Amino acid sequence: MSTIKELGDLSGRRALITGAAGGLGRVFASTLAELGADLILVDLPSRDFQALSKSLTNEWGVRVEIHPCDLEVQSQRTELIEELIRSGLGLNILVNNAAFVGTSDLPGWGVRFEDQSIDTWRRALEVNLTAVFDFSKGLSPLLKASKNGSIVNVASIYGMHGPDWSLYEGTNMGNPAAYAASKAGLIQLTRWLATTISPEVRVNAISPGGIFRSQPEEFVKRYETKTPLGRMAHEDDLQGAIAYLTSDLSRYVTGTNLIIDGGWGAL
Repeated sequence: MSTIKELGDLSGRRALITGAAGGLGRVFASTLAELGADLILVDLPSRDFQALSKSLTNEWGVRVEIHPCDLEVQSQRTELIEELIRSGLGLNILVNNAAFVGTSDLPGWGVRFEDQSIDTWRRALEVNLTAVFDFSKGLSPLLKASKNGSIVNVASIYGMHGPDWSLYEGTNMGNPAAYAASKAGLIQLTRWLATTISPEVRVNAISPGGIFRSQPEEFVKRYETKTPLGRMAHEDDLQGAIAYLTSDLSRYVTGTNLIIDGGWGAL
């Protein structure tokens, strides 16, 4: 029987993380590096990778590659996929973490339903769903060849639940239809892929609850009231989930959606 330490060991494996320079992406990168995985970090060309790459290499002694890529642009996605295939270095893990979350001042985004725009809808689906399809399809030959391939899609509680609009009263925050629809689609794509590229590749999703990022105080208090564990999530709360689903700790787990919401959806 293998030990837990052996099952969690990712030494000799390569992991690609999209949205790697963001809050969750950094936590995922650090977690997988701690377990021994070499990393391929993907994020927008405008993001600063250098400090993150250097710190991961210095702390964990793993190899780190940096690949700027705008996931809204299909040609950039295709170029990256082809580059990874040409490299001949293989791939064991794909973490589809990048998400189009918009901002409060983005036209047609965090506004009332009647004012949400088709353009922002399309942008959200392109990043949150189409890019995941693209990477999963294009990189599946590498993942299959690895013999222990794992895809982890980062979804959301809003892919399963409708919003409680009382949480947002008096704030400039919103809950766009495109975000919810794209995350719901991502959960179903996870199930579809799990039955399609098995048994060589396992495919699972993580659905986080609200993560504290200095939201308005009134929103935070309302959200905490609805959450049995009494607080919003922190990025570090996702470490165990990503370690579990990318490693042999979950070698008989596929097609599942791991909900990490502090009990929010239980009410």
